[in-house]
Amino acid sequence: MVYRDQLTTPLGTLTLEANDRGLSSVRFPNRAGPHETRSRDNSILAQAKRELSAYFGGKLKQFSVPLDWQGTDFQQSVWQALTHIPYGETTSYADIARAIGRPSSARPTGGAVGANPLPIIVPCHRVIGSDQTLTGFTGGLNIKIALLELEGRLVE
Repeated sequence: MVYRDQLTTPLGTLTLEANDRGLSSVRFPNRAGPHETRSRDNSILAQAKRELSAYFGGKLKQFSVPLDWQGTDFQQSVWQALTHIPYGETTSYADIARAIGRPSSARPTGGAVGANPLPIIVPCHRVIGSDQTLTGFTGGLNIKIALLELEGRLVE
């Protein structure tokens, strides 16, 4: 069973999707997806909404909601590495590639970061270019900047 609900945030309305194992998707307002809600009565969605609300309120720095991401082994290794980037800090695609033992895979790492189905919760917004420049983001650079600034990271 797939459960969907929405959460109004300072970034707009996020669409959250979960199953009985964990949160499986967070979509920004500009990302198309299914609009029907199969059920809002799901403890994982409720936990995700509480944690995201606390995050946007400046009261939560690390998420604990169970996750159920679907991807290749490579993607999953990249997404797991993203969960280790501390709140308010940034790292590069090359650093993530090195962290997963694939130092020559910065470009495929960037592709996996871009395919992250759980932005914010799995903090892909904390990944920037090796030259410290902001790079693409599924929600748009304005949302990436807003998230980094929320975490106290100055963005030029």
